[in-house]
Formats: sequence, structure tokens, C-alpha cells
Amino acid sequence: MKLTKTVPDNDLMKKGIEILFRELGNVDAIRFLSIPRKKRVESIKRHRDWQRTLDKDAFFDEIFGDHDQEIS
Repeated sequence: MKLTKTVPDNDLMKKGIEILFRELGNVDAIRFLSIPRKKRVESIKRHRDWQRTLDKDAFFDEIFGDHDQEIS
């Protein structure tokens, strides 16, 4: 089995930024780094949104099988 060596975070960031600037140039590298991230939906809101669209019977059938059938 081959062991892999991980690069420390600071070195990884430095190398990544160097490559980014070398390959894209100053202007496009800065543009890339400035792209805003999509705002994450807070987990409880995301869960409630999921629950609102949930068909409970279809969900239970998918997870547990037909829940109306008797177990013999």
C-alpha cells in the first residue's frame, strides 16, 4: 500500500494561488477570487422546505416498503 503525504494548509494555499495567478494572469485570478459564493440556506429552513414538499406515504413506502401491508 502506498502512503501519500499531504501538504500543510499554508503551503497548499500558497501553491494554489501561485498556479492560479500564473495560469490566469493577475486580472482574471483576482476576478476568480472575488466571485461571491452562493449563500447557503440555513439547515433548519432547508429541512422545513423539504418537509413541506414531502409526500409522507410515498416516502415511507420507499424507505420501509408498503406500510399498509400486514407482516406475516
